[in-house]
Amino acid sequence: MAANLTLSPEEAHDRIAIRKVIDRYAHCADHRLADEQMSLFTENTNFVVYMQGEGTEASQVISKREDLRPVFEFLRQYTRTTHFNGQSMMDIGPDGKTATGETYCMTYHLSEKDGQRQMFIGSLRYQDTLTKGDDGTWLFSERKLYLDWSETRPSNP
Repeated sequence: MAANLTLSPEEAHDRIAIRKVIDRYAHCADHRLADEQMSLFTENTNFVVYMQGEGTEASQVISKREDLRPVFEFLRQYTRTTHFNGQSMMDIGPDGKTATGETYCMTYHLSEKDGQRQMFIGSLRYQDTLTKGDDGTWLFSERKLYLDWSETRPSNP
């Protein structure tokens, strides 16, 4: 049986707005725009990092937007980063005010130390809950980051 792929204009608008939040997050990470990246979250957010993958203990838990700054500033240690978002599956709740789903992301972090370049490559999955504010703006109310696998190797220019 085929899935129903029909969207109302309002749902189509919401899906585009949600994807913009997801993509803005990656853009801010790569351009070191911590304040803008923080603004994509509700005040009382839940940001959880699982660096050992799903089913492991959280390596970091943050519950306030203001406490996200060190997480986002951490990327400044890298010479360059690229966060490339892939497929994203989102379900908008019947109230039209919440959305939950998962987004895949490939991340590339280039670092240089003592003249040697290294590339960290990671496969991330984000499990998200977003909330639509009274003004129609979607924000992350919860974002769980799972590192599914990674590789670090020398990088040539």
